[in-house]
Amino acid sequence: MMKAVVITVPGGPEVLKLQDVADPELKEDEVLIKVAATALNRADTLQRKGAYPPPPGSSPYLGLECSGTIEAVGKHVSRWQAGDRVCALLTGGGYAEKVAVPAGQVFPVPPGISLKDAASFPEVACTVWSTVFMMSRLSAGETFLVHGGSSGIGTFAIQIAKYQGVRVFVTAGSEEKLAVCKELGADVCINYKTEDFVARVKEETGGKGVDVILDSIGASYFRRNLDSLNFDGRLFVIGMLGGAVTEIDLRVVLSRRLTIQAAGLRYRSPENKAEIAREVENNVWPAIVAGRVKTVIYKSFPLSEAAEAHRLMESSQHIGKILLVA
Repeated sequence: MMKAVVITVPGGPEVLKLQDVADPELKEDEVLIKVAATALNRADTLQRKGAYPPPPGSSPYLGLECSGTIEAVGKHVSRWQAGDRVCALLTGGGYAEKVAVPAGQVFPVPPGISLKDAASFPEVACTVWSTVFMMSRLSAGETFLVHGGSSGIGTFAIQIAKYQGVRVFVTAGSEEKLAVCKELGADVCINYKTEDFVARVKEETGGKGVDVILDSIGASYFRRNLDSLNFDGRLFVIGMLGGAVTEIDLRVVLSRRLTIQAAGLRYRSPENKAEIAREVENNVWPAIVAGRVKTVIYKSFPLSEAAEAHRLMESSQHIGKILLVA
């Protein structure tokens, strides 16, 4: 048996309870990790409410990433062995003392990063690298806007884009949050509560617009995002905090040759996730080792205080990642 945070019924943070549950079963292509820490993602709060079910056959528990020590490996696993210090991209199950994960979704803990802090990297690194770089092909000399610059995704995206030689624009809702974004390397910091981000983007780009936008807001920003893009601009939507349904004027897309894409990580195949993970290890891990991408961790809670951690995330007062320590 092990302890895990259980969603007793769909609802608010108070439905999360630490309970004794059965250990995960280890498949032949998986490793079993004794969890040191897991990190919260916005998707966890949706799953808690019953709005984001885990894919069939995956862990019923929350947690899309973790760090820890390998306890056992399946018989088809060659790269990893018991005792290895790792972090991993999960389909679920991070809010627990142990988790089984396909070996292709596992990373070595980067040198210079503590085992606990390494839990903050897998989900943001795989999300940002796959959407912004693999699919939107953001490259050196281009311009990039990330909404929610002070979020876990945002704080990571600023740093890796700067490392790649990109001019970075962010939006955030307070001067404190924007100050952190600036410190992390953001070139243009926009307070969306007091400024029109389209006007500011146009002003800062000589009327052209940015090349790539990473957006977790969705419908309420959709038209303004299109208006903020340069010719051949790419919009990538990874969330719908501002609604899911919108209208599109295809003339805008056609006249400026815009690309609109959307994707999540969780429902991708293990093969697809493994491909993303290797790209991340090859391209992002060197930036972490070089000290150019740092962890941005706001607060850590014990697993037993998962409800409190969810309350903090839903208050949006945090900057960077929130951890749960097993």
